[in-house]
Order: sequence, then C-alpha cells, then structure tokens
Amino acid sequence: MSAKKKDLLSSAMKRTSEWISSQEVSSDVTVHVGEASFSLHKFPLLSKCGLFKKLVSESTNDSDATVIKIPDIPGSSEAFELTTKFCYGINFDMSTENIAMLRCASEYLEMTEEHSVKNLVSRSEAYLNEVALKSLSSAITVLHKSEELFPIAERVKLVSRCIDAIAYMTCQESQFCSPTSNNSNSEVVSKQPVVDWWAEDLTVLRIDSFQRVLIAMMARGFKQYGLGPVLMLYAQKSLRGLFSSLQEIFGKGTKKIEPKQEHEKRVILETIVSLLPRERNAMSVSFLSMLLRAAIYLETTVACRLDLEKRMGLQLPQAVLDDLLIPSYSFTGEHSLFDTDTVQRILMNYLEFEVEGGRLSNNGVDLAGDMERVGKLMETYLAEIASDRNLSLQKFTGLAELIPEQSRVTEDGMYRAVDIFLKAHPNMSDVERKKVCSLMDCQKLSREACAHAAQNDRLPVQTIVQVLYYEQQRLRGEVTNDSDSPAPPPPPQPAATVLPPPKLSSYNDELSKVKRENQDLKLELLKMKMKLKEFEKENNEKKSSTTTTMSSNHSSPRSTASMDKPPLPRKSFINSVSKKLGKLNPFGIPPRGRTKPPKDRRHSIS
Repeated sequence: MSAKKKDLLSSAMKRTSEWISSQEVSSDVTVHVGEASFSLHKFPLLSKCGLFKKLVSESTNDSDATVIKIPDIPGSSEAFELTTKFCYGINFDMSTENIAMLRCASEYLEMTEEHSVKNLVSRSEAYLNEVALKSLSSAITVLHKSEELFPIAERVKLVSRCIDAIAYMTCQESQFCSPTSNNSNSEVVSKQPVVDWWAEDLTVLRIDSFQRVLIAMMARGFKQYGLGPVLMLYAQKSLRGLFSSLQEIFGKGTKKIEPKQEHEKRVILETIVSLLPRERNAMSVSFLSMLLRAAIYLETTVACRLDLEKRMGLQLPQAVLDDLLIPSYSFTGEHSLFDTDTVQRILMNYLEFEVEGGRLSNNGVDLAGDMERVGKLMETYLAEIASDRNLSLQKFTGLAELIPEQSRVTEDGMYRAVDIFLKAHPNMSDVERKKVCSLMDCQKLSREACAHAAQNDRLPVQTIVQVLYYEQQRLRGEVTNDSDSPAPPPPPQPAATVLPPPKLSSYNDELSKVKRENQDLKLELLKMKMKLKEFEKENNEKKSSTTTTMSSNHSSPRSTASMDKPPLPRKSFINSVSKKLGKLNPFGIPPRGRTKPPKDRRHSIS
C-alpha cells in the first residue's frame, strides 16, 4: 500500500490493519464459514456488522475466545473473506465478477449505514449503479453471478435490476426492437434474421434467467421473430452434449445420460420450445427437427412434442430427407428404425394447414410447387424406410395413403418405394402384396418404370397385366395422334426466313419404333396370359382328381367346356383385357373372338 493511500485512512482503520498483521494481538473470535475457519478480532467486525453484534451478544461462551458459525452466507467463504478485508480496512478491487457476491453478503451481515458511515452496502450499491449496470456485458455478468445467490439476490432486487438493464440495452442495440410492433402468428418471415453480437453473452445464463430476460425484451418491444437466432445459439450451447449423444445411441437401445442431467436438459428444452417465435420461417426446419429428436429422447411433455411437429408441418416444403429421418428411441422389444408415427403427424399438420388456411392467404407462396415438393419428399422418405424389415404393412400404407395425388406428377417414386418394401418383406401374402401395389397408379408410370415393372417378379400378376395394358393404351394413343390428327399450323416466320422441307424419314423412324414397342408389349401380355391359364389349368386338374362324378360329365360338351374355364373373377378380368386389346388391333391381326370351327371337325348330337 502506498504512503499516500495510508494517509487517507482514518486512525481507526490504521489500528485495525495493524491488529490483523500483528502477532502481538491475539484473536478473540473464531468464525466458521462452511469448511473454512477465520481467527479474527471482535472490534473491527462489531464496528461494521450488525449480525456480529447479535451473534456475540447471544453467545454463551464465557471463555475469551468466542466461536461463531455462519453456515449460509451468500458467496460462502470467498464472500466472507472480502467482507472481512473491508472491516479491517484492507484494500481490494470491486469488479463485475464479485459485486453481486459483495452486495448479497453485505446485506446478509447487515453492513448498513446505521452501523457505519459508507458501509459496504452503500459502497456496493454505488458501484452497481455507476459501473456494473451501465454496460450490457457487465449487466449480463452480474446477473450470471447472482444466479447462485438466491433468494437474497431477489430480496435486494439485484436480479430484476439486471434484467431490466439488459432488456433496455438490447433493445437499444438491436434492429428488431419496435415499441409499436404487433406481430401476428400467421406472419411469414422472408428470411431468418441475423444474430446480434450480444446473443453469445446471453448463453452463459441459466435457463430461468434467460427466459426472464427474453420476456422482458419482448415487453419492451423486441420483435419475437428476432429471438430465433438467440434461441438457436442458446440451444446449441446448452444442449450440445445431448445433440452429439443422439447420434451415438441410434440403434443401440440404451441411454447414456444420468437421471439428474436428463431432468435438467428436459427443462431447458421445454423452455426453449415455449419461447420459439410463432412466425413461419423464423426457425430452420433442420433446427426444429433436432429439437424434436431431443424431445422424443428426453420424453418431454406431449404438448412440447406436438408443438414442434406442428411447426415442422408448416415448413415441410423446406425440409430435406435428413430432417424426417427421426430415429425411434424405443428401448424395449423389436421396433422399426425410424419414427414413422411422428412423420405421419407432421404430414397431417401440413395438409391441414394447406386445406384450412393456406390457400386463402398464401402471401405469394407457390402452393402448387410446395405440394409437389412435399410429394417428392415423402416418396423419397418411403423409399428410405421401406428397407426396414421391422416396418409394418399398416404403417407403410398408412403413410403412403396420406400423400396427395395432386402432388405426384409421376408414380415412379411410389413404385420405387413399393418395390423396395416388397423386396424387404418377401413373406407377405398375395393379399398384402396387392394392397401394397394398390398404393400406386399404374397410369402415371414412366416408360422406364413400366419396362421394369413388366419384368418384376415381386409384383402380383394382376399388377403386371395392368401396367402392360395402360402402357399399350398410351402407345396406341400416341400412334393414333401421329397418324390421324392434323399437324398444327407452323408458327409465323419473318418474310426473309425460308423454312427447310420437313424430313419424313425421322417421322417414319419414330412411327416404326412405336409399332415395335407396341408389338413387344403385346407379346409380353400374351405370354403372361398363357402362364396364367396354365397355372389355372393345373389347379383344376388337381381338383378333378378328387371328384367322383367326372366320368359321367365327359360326354357333355358343355360340362367339358366348363371344366376348362378358369375361375370367374380371373376369367372376367383377362377376357375384358383381351377384348380391349383385340379392339385396338394396330397391326391387322385377326380378332381373337369366337371363330368358325373347321369343316372336318365333328360334333356330337345328343
């Protein structure tokens, strides 16, 4: 200590400084604060602390050395050491790191003006008002240090003053603060706001303090959608370990988190979700998907999970495949790899929004394009999860049936998902395979998909015949349009431009190519019909071996003809297809109806 500063000390302070540094004056009081013990002198403590006066007067110890226990002083032994230095007149620095502790400890020890002029309470209050609460970073630091000093920090209104100062200064610094802002929940944000520089400082706060700060900011006019980047940054900091562990435990069926830590993370997550902006596009879909995965894993409240599902549904056109691949965090028994129930509710939220309110006030959004993007996304999702052997038929078909037909320009994506599902589930019955194949519209398959389906042994025979029939109908329509319909008039050309003569060779090549494809498809259809008839004939022969009255029926032509007939449903379907194909007759082949029997054939007359 410099000589100039020593001259400024009063004579009493000089004596107390000498007492604590001198070995001649023995201590007459021992103070136990937690696990620490302090051997001190009564006089400097009694001159500053009202609490010490009460404790010494209440002490029944008749010995010279008084023992006092202070177990619950705010700031524990570190705070008591600083207050003791103040009592002895030893200089120390006040800072934003220790001012909250000094203010609460001085209040606890009753170091007020009635015991000494310019006592520690008034000195710490002056530092708070003149220094600590004048800058945003200092106010955040003081609030962070106050979180461990409850409830006395609330009693001296230290927390509320810090929150008010932070809310005021953030609104002064940010572009998202407007006293007259009145945001609607249906507002669409054109782009996500940029995070402010002070958002990083707020991430050190505990979740309850962080929530109170954001509420105070909105009360001062801070726009809610501006809180999106702040919440995202806070979630990344506070839930970082959880987000990384979600990838590690996928498919392992075990939890790697302690119950106490799980509860803390659950409270943080539920609070963050409750503070999310209501405007669309304020948060990215990938961030919402990560929050939803954490909510499922931590088993948060149902309201929390449904809120995240609804938010994702409103922004589903912006999602990618990874956003929907939500793992199934089930730790008992066999289960599918992915949570299809959650994705189904997300899709239902999107469809509900589009039907009820989306088309009435679309704010310039291309709803048709959004619907098409959602359809492609869901078909890709179905193809991704179809290879899971534990995925049930009900969940696969239930999700596929929700995809709107108007969102599917072609059925190639649905066919790919169906084919993968059939390959991963080879033990399905014919009825189940037909149910899966009924999800796609064979009329919308491309030529490449039709060529693949015609040779796909996993598809039911009826589906293959249907694919071939629709493809032949389409080819016939193309041939008819090319040959019968008049050519459209050429567009007007400038006078100086001379059009080259049309090339008939290219047209003839294309027409011959279409005819060849038509012939190939027809042959393929005939082969399939022959296989089907052979299969039905074998079944009938097996049945005829067990019938005892077959010999009497051989003489009747009608009965013999009835035995050769296949079952009625199959016959009606194949005959209808055959008759329609016969009517097409693009190659001049004679019709396959009833023909006149040859002259040398004999008929029995009964």
